[in-house]
Amino acid sequence: MTGTLFTLTFAVAAPFWALMILLPRWVWTVRIVTSPLIVAPVLVIYAVLVVPAFGEVLPAVAAPTLDGVRDLLGTADGAAAAWAHMIAFDLFVGRWAFLDSRERRVPALVMAPVLVLTILLGPLGLAAYLGVRARWAPPAAARGRAPQHLG
Repeated sequence: MTGTLFTLTFAVAAPFWALMILLPRWVWTVRIVTSPLIVAPVLVIYAVLVVPAFGEVLPAVAAPTLDGVRDLLGTADGAAAAWAHMIAFDLFVGRWAFLDSRERRVPALVMAPVLVLTILLGPLGLAAYLGVRARWAPPAAARGRAPQHLG
């Protein structure tokens, strides 16, 4: 079952990435991606993997040590849960970058490689977007408001 959940994790996130990268101007893309619930399928997979192993997971994350985390990730269940964790957060960050870039009118051709980088190497994709974001002024309506937060 763990192998199936591992494979399913990216499969349930991939359609949202495809919409943001391949169809960024389609009206349904924005309607779908606007909802933070796009990460829900991955979160369910994560919960299915973590909740039964909560007794092993909690000590490893509550007082993390390199050996403890290595041991947890060295299991099939631990690796699959970590994968779901990464996919969920990468998708949430990609969603934020996509929506924020639309408000700032960042060209879709600029965003496509940033989103691909976010899929592949999440934190580097976020760093790339923060660099891109700095080059585009916030939308006029947002000036004077508090900074936007993820979500």
